[in-house]
Amino acid sequence: MDTVAVTTWSLEQTSPEDLTPSRIPDETSGIRTVRAEVPSPEFSRFLYTAVGGDVTWTDRLPWPRSRWAEFLERPGVETWVAWQRGTPAGFVELDGQADGVVEISYFGLLPAFRGRGVGGHLLSYGTARAWDLATRWPNRRPTRRVWVHTCSKDGPYALENYRRRGFRLFDTRTEQEPAHEAPGPWPGA
Repeated sequence: MDTVAVTTWSLEQTSPEDLTPSRIPDETSGIRTVRAEVPSPEFSRFLYTAVGGDVTWTDRLPWPRSRWAEFLERPGVETWVAWQRGTPAGFVELDGQADGVVEISYFGLLPAFRGRGVGGHLLSYGTARAWDLATRWPNRRPTRRVWVHTCSKDGPYALENYRRRGFRLFDTRTEQEPAHEAPGPWPGA
């Protein structure tokens, strides 16, 4: 099987003051960000494939509906969706872990919304929600660390967007992975 070298960068913030937010879109942009409060495997899978289909997100493609539901129903897991004039533009998925740690497990924009200034705002908004996650989840420790990873398969501006929002690099790894064609948003697309 063919392989490809993939570099993965892991980044973190250790204080809410680390966040350097992007500008807030004005009212005329039609952008709003809303939490998907009802766990919906179908909607989350739609977001995952619509955003990650052209950048080779494949790890969750084999998940059955039951696994999606199990993940989404865990306390501290949240999905925040950016909408532009009623159309989903992208999402950020937070995974509240033990000891006040929150991973931004997925973040990205649908291809039609990239390069429009939505990504910086959505990442800023999602990171702020990671920092205040404990206010929405009783019995959860306050957030002390927010972390994320991105890789060389992601969009060309992903790493720089994280850095501009105040994330600091704490690990870099390059590994050989099986070469996959981007699956698109659905089989055969």
